[in-house]
Amino acid sequence: MFQQTLTTPCGPLIISAGNRGITSVTFAEPEHDDHPGELTRQACRELSQYLAGEPVQFTVPLEVTGTPFQQRVWQALTAVPHGQTRTYGGIATMLNNPKAVRAVGAANGKNPVAIIVPCHRIIGANKKLTGYAGGLWRKQFLLELEGINDLCQ
Repeated sequence: MFQQTLTTPCGPLIISAGNRGITSVTFAEPEHDDHPGELTRQACRELSQYLAGEPVQFTVPLEVTGTPFQQRVWQALTAVPHGQTRTYGGIATMLNNPKAVRAVGAANGKNPVAIIVPCHRIIGANKKLTGYAGGLWRKQFLLELEGINDLCQ
């Protein structure tokens, strides 16, 4: 297991990886010493570019576990372009399951790979910011970094 801390304007990010891909990116204070590897270094480079305001196509491989539905939701999130938002209902419709709005919200909240899988781009139908594991202020920060300024908390 590899781990690396990235200092960012919105607090430390802990990037963890196995041998095949990134397993998590979380906003947290480090509890252990870093043990970086090739994948965590690549993720740090890509995340640093993103946090510098550059649109980034993340290429670091992921190795995340979740239910088949969660995996489908997380894959759908990666299709939301930089600088755009979608609603939970919009993602449910993308998955051909328009009644699964709450399930999409729950899967979105379980996303283990912050920023790379852009769950921060998913908002409420009323254009309000809704829950974010890193805190709403971070969600707002990330959206504003992408040029999205017309949302309310």
